[in-house]
Amino acid sequence: MDFNIRNLWVFEIGGVEVWITETMVATWIIMAVLIIFAVVVRLKLKKFSEVPSGFQNVVEAIIEMFDGFIKDTAGEKLQFLGNWFFMVIMFILISNISGLFGLRPPTSDWSITFAFAIVTLVLIQVMGFKYRKGEYLKSFFKPFVFFFPINVMGELSRPISLSFRLFGNVLSGVVIMSLIHNLAPIWARFILPAAIHAYFDIAVGLIQTYIFCALSLAFIASAAGAQDD
Repeated sequence: MDFNIRNLWVFEIGGVEVWITETMVATWIIMAVLIIFAVVVRLKLKKFSEVPSGFQNVVEAIIEMFDGFIKDTAGEKLQFLGNWFFMVIMFILISNISGLFGLRPPTSDWSITFAFAIVTLVLIQVMGFKYRKGEYLKSFFKPFVFFFPINVMGELSRPISLSFRLFGNVLSGVVIMSLIHNLAPIWARFILPAAIHAYFDIAVGLIQTYIFCALSLAFIASAAGAQDD
């Protein structure tokens, strides 16, 4: 695996070059996996009974756990954001562990994590104005009017710092794995990768997924005043 994101194909549409990168292909694969999983769950949902068992137990346990996570982090007022954040958690989690299956994790590309950060930034502003209206706007001018530029920069920095945290942690795993595969002695290449994959792809992947989503929800809840209810 290389440090850089490779362009796999290049073609032109109307005189404009379109690059198909590793990130795009990996993202499409993960999207396909999630869509197939959703279709399977939907089909099985029709056969769910009042007394759960097997697969139904697993699905209901995941939903209940996630609903509890949203409620504890953002409060009941923002419970409707659960649909969006469930998708975010599933996509980021599978992206983070995709290195186990030979893919370059899409979250090791800053454009992916930055895109999620932009959505978080938009949700912060929308929820802030929706629930606090003028009070939220006034918060940008506190404690004094000339603090407005500083408050705006602070508002922008929070989700962007989230994107760099997720990107940096996943990329560090990609870099270390690349170094081991290319520079370590031959005998070490058969011993070290498994343990390091377990740490960076699974442990760090789970932790960073939780941190990204928990902090995103906390920022949104703070802007909406949900934590004061």
